[in-house]
Amino acid sequence: MTARLLAIMARLRDKDRGCDWDIAQTWATIAPYTIEEAYEVADAIARDDAADIKDELGDLLLQVVFHSRIAEEAGVFTFADVVDAISDKMERRHPHIFGNAAQSPGWEELKAAERQGDADDSALAGVALGLPALARAEKLQKRAARTGFDWPDADGSRAKIFEEIDEVASAPPAELTEEVGDLLFSVVNWARHLGVDPETALRAGNAKFERRFRAMERQAGSAFPALSLADKEALWLEAKRSEAIR
Repeated sequence: MTARLLAIMARLRDKDRGCDWDIAQTWATIAPYTIEEAYEVADAIARDDAADIKDELGDLLLQVVFHSRIAEEAGVFTFADVVDAISDKMERRHPHIFGNAAQSPGWEELKAAERQGDADDSALAGVALGLPALARAEKLQKRAARTGFDWPDADGSRAKIFEEIDEVASAPPAELTEEVGDLLFSVVNWARHLGVDPETALRAGNAKFERRFRAMERQAGSAFPALSLADKEALWLEAKRSEAIR
């Protein structure tokens, strides 16, 4: 099965008989597609659509094969090397399953041990730049917290939000983006202290807004854009009440 997919990618990348678009791609040019495919997997899971999950996982696997083929052509590594590397890593990180350890250390402790000897010895090393901003903020905060740099409880992070709101309100235009970033970072910190995953929370908030907004549009029909803000607010409240009744 895998051999067939590898052969398809090799043919697509063939300089003489392949696809011009596939031949032109590099790690950098297909990276956005890789991220997009991962999100489409997550979307299919959120919809609990097994058929779509299967299809989207296939699209994501194609990305791995694509990256690996580019590497193989450059003489760096192959798809088999990728499979071996992750297999080794999973066995190494589960010594209580695949080794003689009585119990496994924590996942983060194992990852930290693997990073020992790296040129970047910061506690924040290895937090991927390509992560969604909310997820990366939470990871950075968790890493910092393990060094003792953290609020002792949720009250400190909550107070920081109000401080950042004041700074946004008084910021000159040139500093506004930076100050809004600090505010969002503080909200992520408070969510972390409350035990709430900020990415999951915002996804739920997005879904709620979309659901209620679509209900408003259905209720008003084609007249919706021309309604006053007050009328739209009334429709919004009605959409909220309808959800509460269900």
